[in-house]
Amino acid sequence: MTLEDAVGTLSRLLVYGLRHRIYLSGAFLTMIATTVSSMAVPYMLGTAIDQAIGNGARSTVIFIALSIILVSVLRGILSFGQSYLAEALSQKATFDLREDFFKKLQSLSFGFYDQQQTGNLMSRATADIEAVRMFISMGLVRGVSIIVMLIAVLAIMSYENWRLALVCFLFMPPIIWRAVLMSRKLRSTWMEVQSETGKLTSVLQENVTGIKIVKIFGAAQYEQAKFSAKASKLADLTYRAAKLFAVQGPLMTFIFTLSTAAILFVGGYELNADRITAGGLASFIFYMAMLAMPIRMMGWLINTFSRAQSAGERIYEVLDAESGIKDKIDAIDIERVEGRVDFHSVSAGYKTDDSVVDGVELSAKPGQIVAIMGAPGSGKSTLVHLIARFYDVTKGNITIDDIDIRDIKVESVRKNVGVVFQDVFLFAASIKENIAYGLQDVTIDKIVAVSKIAQLHEFIESLPQGYDTLVGERGVTLSGGQRQRLAIARTLLLDPPILILDDSTSSVDSKTESQIQKALESVMKNRTIFVIAHRATTISQANSIVVLNKGVIVERGTHEELLTLKGIYHRIYNHQINFSNRDSTIEQESEKTQKGALR
Repeated sequence: MTLEDAVGTLSRLLVYGLRHRIYLSGAFLTMIATTVSSMAVPYMLGTAIDQAIGNGARSTVIFIALSIILVSVLRGILSFGQSYLAEALSQKATFDLREDFFKKLQSLSFGFYDQQQTGNLMSRATADIEAVRMFISMGLVRGVSIIVMLIAVLAIMSYENWRLALVCFLFMPPIIWRAVLMSRKLRSTWMEVQSETGKLTSVLQENVTGIKIVKIFGAAQYEQAKFSAKASKLADLTYRAAKLFAVQGPLMTFIFTLSTAAILFVGGYELNADRITAGGLASFIFYMAMLAMPIRMMGWLINTFSRAQSAGERIYEVLDAESGIKDKIDAIDIERVEGRVDFHSVSAGYKTDDSVVDGVELSAKPGQIVAIMGAPGSGKSTLVHLIARFYDVTKGNITIDDIDIRDIKVESVRKNVGVVFQDVFLFAASIKENIAYGLQDVTIDKIVAVSKIAQLHEFIESLPQGYDTLVGERGVTLSGGQRQRLAIARTLLLDPPILILDDSTSSVDSKTESQIQKALESVMKNRTIFVIAHRATTISQANSIVVLNKGVIVERGTHEELLTLKGIYHRIYNHQINFSNRDSTIEQESEKTQKGALR
């Protein structure tokens, strides 16, 4: 990364601080006032020494001493104001940054998340933004304060005695060179640290989420080793950054000590030559002492700026990411569609050179059920996800009511398309809140009505807290079938004219599935229904059944028509019927055996 890029990244971060000009202005004004008050103290000390040595003016010395105390109190108050305003500025700026970051995450397409690790995104939203906060709070205001102090002190020192100032200037090049070198090394190191932090977070998240699998497979030691490897690498990188930072401080102090010794040596000659007074030399040394703080802080500042720079790069990788799904400039807004869906030679894939579905022609009208079957990886889910614009087609187009869905605002499309996913996600909230997710002012009667349709009401009523029962993180307290039925209820509450059931009954038994299908008949009227199912028996009543193979429609028709073809669907249906009959026979024999034993 070039210096120009680095400056550009930090400049973009500073924009968030510029949004809050009152706090920014207040922080800088108090900083300038603090610096000015600090500049007065060495001068006053030098004057007091000259007065005491020259004429023993006790009253003048006492007055100067009291003035120093007053200035010190004022400086303390101003320093507090500076710190408070700087912290308030950083909190407001990072609040805006977090808001923009979260908003950006909401706007990005599924394609973006397919290529990202959750832990990495979490690390950017937490650790990286915290690094930016430190940069604005301490690095920005404190950095400017140090620069102002350096300029002011060096200017005063030059005015007091240019020869001594020249000696001091001779020690500045190695400090500047070291600062630039440190900045480069720390930036790359912190970039690695933040990247590894994201990876470590991902490992931890996966372990916690999949703890049941870890335990059942006895893989605790494997997971521990994996975590330890990531943690060890992160520790090594952090140690490397800390070592660089630790070396900087003592080195700067050493250079400062050498310069102080040189000043004392040359200052002795200047004093003997009457080119400076004793108070002036003391004042000069006091100003030199004031340089110690900025010099010692240089390493810390470099560390803060380098960390913020690498954090900013990672944050802007997300903020600058282009969503694969965007509204056209002239995209239209539609409140509610009729629900006619047509696929016109549709091809699509997750990569530009790879089609998951290829040349699909498909139509569905309100009141019709279109069932889609196929082997895993045949493109079933991809096909229906295109309707909700989770992904975009690469060839052809999809229309709703004869309007290309790309000409409709994405939000409008998704308001009209309800999807029940195979993998159900529930929030750590109550059953009622999960069913009514995203909706305002929903009555309990409506929630109960959709729960009854989803065959969930009786189960909920059996719980001690009913609809107010908490489901736990990701719905851990519910079974797979209960979670899927809750997801069905949640989608039905949206009342979408187009309904997609993406293998949504895969986790329920055949009896419950039959009950859900029967209950759904009442809500399927005047809706366009797309069903992905793994049980052929449950889609036998569909108006049209489509069989996919490697993204291509190889069979289509009604249940009876496809059985007549004696193709893929026929084989699937017969296979499942045979298994069903076998299971039924086993159950009957088991019941007979139990009855005989009871006799």
